[in-house]
Amino acid sequence: EVIRVEVGSTAHGMGTGADDLDLMGVYIETPEQTIGLAPTREHYVSRTQPEGVRSGPGDIDLTMYGLRKYLRLATAGNPTVLVLLYGSTVHAMTPIGEELRVLAPAIVSRSAGYRFLGYLDGQLERMRGGGRQSRVPSRPELVERFGFDTKYAGHALRLALQGIELIDTGSLTLPMRDEDRDLCVQMRRGEFTAAEADDLVYGARSMLAAAVNDKDRGPLRPAPDMAAVNEFAVYAHQDHWLRHYRPRYMEGTSP
Repeated sequence: EVIRVEVGSTAHGMGTGADDLDLMGVYIETPEQTIGLAPTREHYVSRTQPEGVRSGPGDIDLTMYGLRKYLRLATAGNPTVLVLLYGSTVHAMTPIGEELRVLAPAIVSRSAGYRFLGYLDGQLERMRGGGRQSRVPSRPELVERFGFDTKYAGHALRLALQGIELIDTGSLTLPMRDEDRDLCVQMRRGEFTAAEADDLVYGARSMLAAAVNDKDRGPLRPAPDMAAVNEFAVYAHQDHWLRHYRPRYMEGTSP
């Protein structure tokens, strides 16, 4: 493991006091998994609750990615994994983890804006109980009480506001900027009607789409610096293996 950072609602500053703890980390796969023939999953998930059971207060959800898979997702602009580069609550960090975060300007590009839009649209669909992964709302009690899933609505609004910030500044503020966070928390708490929620979220989505489509807006590079990312990936694996990996045939010999 080279880095582990808090992600999820609490990392964004949107916690309600009844949230689980979401963590994400990156690890270096073994030489056998990377250049040998040993099987590898490239990522794994560890949850306090069994799979399919909703997490609650005090539960921990940990997602760990092999470095190569993490970099593939991050250079593609995946909003979920980008949080690891900017999150302020760090649970574990090695020098390689520090260098990964320093590399953020080479990893993150304007293409991330389109991924934020895509994720936002997914939250909008689930806000009403749809979505590819579920035909019913994951929180029907919220739909019954407010007419829509307020948690999905809050995250849809968050994605719009954070996507705009990323385009305009080239970075993300975590926890969110006060004015953005307060609006998202109000949404999660059900302080807006369904019609007001639609106006806010769709209005923010339109602003994000305009920002993404303005090619001259903001400091982000058009595409990731893949040469720099590849150099880091090679270096990180080599450095980690030299420090921690010892072939079996060398066991018992002097270093």
